[in-house]
Amino acid sequence: MILVPLPAVSAILLGFLLCFVVTRRERRFRSITVFLAASTALMIVVSLRWSFDAPVFRFLQPMVAAMLPPAAWLCFSGLKGGTRRPVWPHFLPGILTFVLSLLWPRIQTPIDALLAGLFFGYGCALLWRGAQGEESFSAARLGAALSPDLAAIFVGSLLLLSGAVDLAIALDFGLGAGAHVGLIVSLGNLVILPLIAIAALTVARSLPETEDLQETVAKPDTPDLPAMDDDHVLAEVHRILRERHLYRDPDLTLERLARRVGIPGRRISQAVNRRMGRNVSQEINEWRIREAQALLEQTDRAVTAIMFDCGFQTKSNFNNTFRRVAGMSPSDWRRRAGVGLSATESRDPETP
Repeated sequence: MILVPLPAVSAILLGFLLCFVVTRRERRFRSITVFLAASTALMIVVSLRWSFDAPVFRFLQPMVAAMLPPAAWLCFSGLKGGTRRPVWPHFLPGILTFVLSLLWPRIQTPIDALLAGLFFGYGCALLWRGAQGEESFSAARLGAALSPDLAAIFVGSLLLLSGAVDLAIALDFGLGAGAHVGLIVSLGNLVILPLIAIAALTVARSLPETEDLQETVAKPDTPDLPAMDDDHVLAEVHRILRERHLYRDPDLTLERLARRVGIPGRRISQAVNRRMGRNVSQEINEWRIREAQALLEQTDRAVTAIMFDCGFQTKSNFNNTFRRVAGMSPSDWRRRAGVGLSATESRDPETP
């Protein structure tokens, strides 16, 4: 019977995800591609190290591990909007780890403690950014099934957990001569890395497929921003949504909405939160569902076509949002309105 090391199982799963992303050949997946490649490489190195314990694998493992927290952070960097900052500073931890690994035979540097600090630092940074809400991710699609702020909190928490694993490794080397390191590394990475990868992939898919042209849109006279209260901001947003049907755009982001309305995204987000009791993503989905309801009542078009026309991209997100807003499935809504269903829809009312 062939025994497969636990890290090899993670490597296989992450490798499948990497192949899926690479075959998509989309620019928005570049950051997650780097993270998946580094994660797969780390699991392969860990598996080889604990199978053969060659010095080269002990040398490579901390260097590859040092690339994971920055790569996870960069998966969210494209969602911030505005001017993008250079990414080269995020490679410095990997360079430092490389230097310390070279010096290890002469100077016993605390590499495991450094890795723990790296995971803790980026984990806290993602938690902080996620706590800022959707306005900190103004370049993400509005109405996505998983909001990027919650995803950032989730990934940040996993990075903190991974930092705790590195601390456990350092303590095991210090107190128990590394007797349990293999088990700690295997179990920790088997659980943590695939979860981070799946969450980061979900976030990457929330990036718009089309480039933002950064155009300046003329808008009618609007009161000076400092004098505008929440009601005025909300009225202006609703007017633009109603006149231009921006909610139909599946790539609509807070940044794009703010530019077309002529009001900063932060002001829009605050006004919607205070006056409507929900975030901008939920507000946009409300507009989409209202139009979907009208089309279901007034036409006999396929539910799938209506879903895409209203700005939704996936069946699951459309069905879940429709149920949340209307209290029933799209097919049930159409039946209630007395509009006939196609043969396919009548067989499966839950499928648009």
